[in-house]
Amino acid sequence: MSSPFLDAPESEWLASNDLAFAVRDNFPVSSGHALVCPRRLVPTWDEATREERIALLDLVEELRALLNETHHPDGFNIGVNIGVAAGQGVMHLHVHVIPRYVGDVLDPRGGVRHIIPNTGRYAPVAEPDA
Repeated sequence: MSSPFLDAPESEWLASNDLAFAVRDNFPVSSGHALVCPRRLVPTWDEATREERIALLDLVEELRALLNETHHPDGFNIGVNIGVAAGQGVMHLHVHVIPRYVGDVLDPRGGVRHIIPNTGRYAPVAEPDA
């Protein structure tokens, strides 16, 4: 098994620690979108060690601080796709750190709840009058 994340030279890493590193997402959904990956090729969160998970979360915090300084986002979405059914396309664990900006979508309420279309609403939508 190989990983495109492991192909990224260290000179392109945004941050790193003993067990993980951060790189820019090659297909960003917003300016500054980055990924935090374990150095070990491990497919999913469940297969990572506790130490690797802690290292990943430490880098998420470091990356957020860096992105706050360089991109000045108004918020963040942070997430992990675990398994093909959840949208994982590269079978090397990676945490998405996605800066969000006021106005990047019309109505951001619900955030990641909108992954499955038409299911993210908190309240039912009123039916139009017939």
